[in-house]
Amino acid sequence: MSDIKQLISIIIPVYNESESIGFLLDEVINVMSFHEFNFELIVVNDGSKDNTYQVLKELTLKIKELSLISLRKNYGQTAAMSAGFDYSRGDIVITLDGDLQNDPNDIPKLISEINNGYDLICGWRVDRKDKLINRKIPSKIANKLIAHVTGLKLHDYGCSLKAFKKEIIDDIKLYGELHRFLPVLANIEGARIKEIKVNHRSRQYGSSKYGIDRTFRVLMDLLTVWFMTKFLTRPMYGFGFVGIISILISLAMSSYLIVLKIIGEDIGNRPLLMFALILGIAGVQLFSFGLLSELLIRTYHESQSRPIYRIRSISSINQN
Repeated sequence: MSDIKQLISIIIPVYNESESIGFLLDEVINVMSFHEFNFELIVVNDGSKDNTYQVLKELTLKIKELSLISLRKNYGQTAAMSAGFDYSRGDIVITLDGDLQNDPNDIPKLISEINNGYDLICGWRVDRKDKLINRKIPSKIANKLIAHVTGLKLHDYGCSLKAFKKEIIDDIKLYGELHRFLPVLANIEGARIKEIKVNHRSRQYGSSKYGIDRTFRVLMDLLTVWFMTKFLTRPMYGFGFVGIISILISLAMSSYLIVLKIIGEDIGNRPLLMFALILGIAGVQLFSFGLLSELLIRTYHESQSRPIYRIRSISSINQN
């Protein structure tokens, strides 16, 4: 039995899921009621073009825990999740897909692990029921690449079934298509993260909204996340270091060419002269860009009153 004072927010972004969403909500309600959780359901209709909105509108009249957020157009899963996060009130936030492939019976396991002291629990679809060529193989490649680049070792970054402590969600600002990098963003905020095996089911209704083209979007987003992981509060370390190296190499080449000029050799037609000039200009530009980035980062943190640290707890010491 759960603590009835603890509110659980369940967020389900949907796009053209009119056939499956009713069955999914029935499953979620049955699981949450059986375990006596105090919960709210937030379904975000991400500009569906079928009758998903009408189905959900009718369900809000029957399900007291259900809230419907309907976006004006299809903004994408990141925006839909962000809308759900903004309107959630729970101490623990659960996310899952609306296509019935995530199993609601796994939700209690996620909540239990959060209550054991973790900040984020990620689902791991060990026996994934998706097509091999355009879903499973690209996903495996992407997971290994993300783990290698970010240093956060997970098997499955793309599983939508996750559980968060509310304070972690409040610290994360989503944009672009960064929802698949939520564990990495949470890791930047100092979250305690655990991955657990979850059930994955075959799609029964509709079709997948993702294709192999999303691999390229993942790569672009990965570059953004890599920079945030390494240089979010110290961009000068990245740009400035490369800039200084370029300047030093340019100076070394220029010194060598000056010596040749002094001893009477012609250096005007040497490719090394042009290379030294290009490296010198590039080095100065990179160093200057690092300084500008430092100013932008400081403005970013100070304008939002956003500290560069996160406090897990504070213990007060009584003083006489």
